[in-house]
Amino acid sequence: MDDLKKMVDQLRNGEVETIHIKKSHYLQFREQLIKDEQFKQFRGEAKQGGDVIYTFLKEPRA
Repeated sequence: MDDLKKMVDQLRNGEVETIHIKKSHYLQFREQLIKDEQFKQFRGEAKQGGDVIYTFLKEPRA
């Protein structure tokens, strides 16, 4: 769980540009992600097979 929070923090802080989450870890990662106060600034793009690529936006999404 701490690794997932660290990944969220790294993406938010600009240490990494994207995070690739495997389908098998999606629910665990999302649970951690929605706890973040800047949740609306994370963008997930679903890929074929169920994996998701997350990026961090400068402006919150609608």
